[in-house]
Amino acid sequence: MLVVTPGQGPDAAPVAFAGVVRAREESPLSFRVGGQIVRRLVDAGDRVRSGDVLAELDPKDLRAQADAAQAQVVAAEGELARAASDKQRYARLANDQLVSRSTLDAQNAAYAAAAGNARAARAQLDVARNQSAYTQLRAPRDGVIATREAEAGQTVGAGQAIYSLAGDAGREVAIALPESRIREFTVGQPVLVELWSQPGERLPGRIREISAAADPQARTYATRIALDSEAAKDVELGQSARVYIATSKPNAPATALRLPLSALQRGDKGETSVWVVDANTNALKRVPVRIGAFGAESVPVLSGVRAGDRVVAAGGHLLREGQVVAPVDRENRPLSKAR
Repeated sequence: MLVVTPGQGPDAAPVAFAGVVRAREESPLSFRVGGQIVRRLVDAGDRVRSGDVLAELDPKDLRAQADAAQAQVVAAEGELARAASDKQRYARLANDQLVSRSTLDAQNAAYAAAAGNARAARAQLDVARNQSAYTQLRAPRDGVIATREAEAGQTVGAGQAIYSLAGDAGREVAIALPESRIREFTVGQPVLVELWSQPGERLPGRIREISAAADPQARTYATRIALDSEAAKDVELGQSARVYIATSKPNAPATALRLPLSALQRGDKGETSVWVVDANTNALKRVPVRIGAFGAESVPVLSGVRAGDRVVAAGGHLLREGQVVAPVDRENRPLSKAR
């Protein structure tokens, strides 16, 4: 008679999900101003360093705007100088009581307005110069160009994606978890990742992120699997992968003793029990048990048996109370009586 002893641990029911390798940090890159692309310096798959020029817009219009802003500054500063001279002259005339106080106040107001216009012109020049510098698209950090969305000669708008940059912060696998099973997964849960290019080789990882909301059409939760740093070294962006996760059933304590489903016996009134072999006499005894949520192959036993009990693994419907059996383990080795 095959017997087992209750074991500890969560119900492991590995499930597999298809996924794609992504960068942990992946962001679209765009110009801050619009214009026509005159140079595209990198392509998809190229490695770049922070500060590298990736593409350039035609700078002629923006340079002309900067020149116009410079001319406005010159004119405004000339007007300010004239207003300052008039202010000083009217101040002397007022001291000699040759002009009225209201005339002096008007001249002071004209000077203040000229000073404000000069400040505004200088600020506009700074903006124009900045926009002229924005004709160069630079890499914000080290990484790899994941995608290219535009070509030289194309006219693009401010904020329109030109490239997608995958940073060097790490590689992850993007998968989608079904809404019907989402309670079985938690952030930090260990997983194994198998690349389609390396069948049979499984890399360690963990669940890093689970979306807070399901996709309204697919009813799945976007999930990111972080690969261990050593495992991620040779993983390339865009590779197909399969993620294996041992699910944990709700309401099944990790410390609960577990028995195979085949060991359970159902009574006429729905009560659950198991056959326990007396270690001294090898006689059978039906023991009521309280169980948790069913797993794929086993069930947590919350009360009724203890670690070390000899429980009949299968065929319990053919047994009777007090029957003496010859217990064997899974290797078909006889189990001796306790002394």
